[in-house]
Amino acid sequence: MAILTIAAQLEEVQTAITAVMAGQSFMIDGVTFTRASLSSLQTREQYLQRQYSRTSAGARKTIKTANFSGMGYN
Repeated sequence: MAILTIAAQLEEVQTAITAVMAGQSFMIDGVTFTRASLSSLQTREQYLQRQYSRTSAGARKTIKTANFSGMGYN
């Protein structure tokens, strides 16, 4: 699976939000099913918008490191 750019991820989330807004719920035997959570998609959209703003504004990328010493991974 290819790693998508933040802009591509943001576009996918916005497309999913549009689909949810158009009605992705359905009912079977009186039970309603929803394929995607609008609130989860909106939270993801806000996160991606912040990330996109940071990267497009030329902000420094942060690198996180993990220290596995003492965990048997010498």
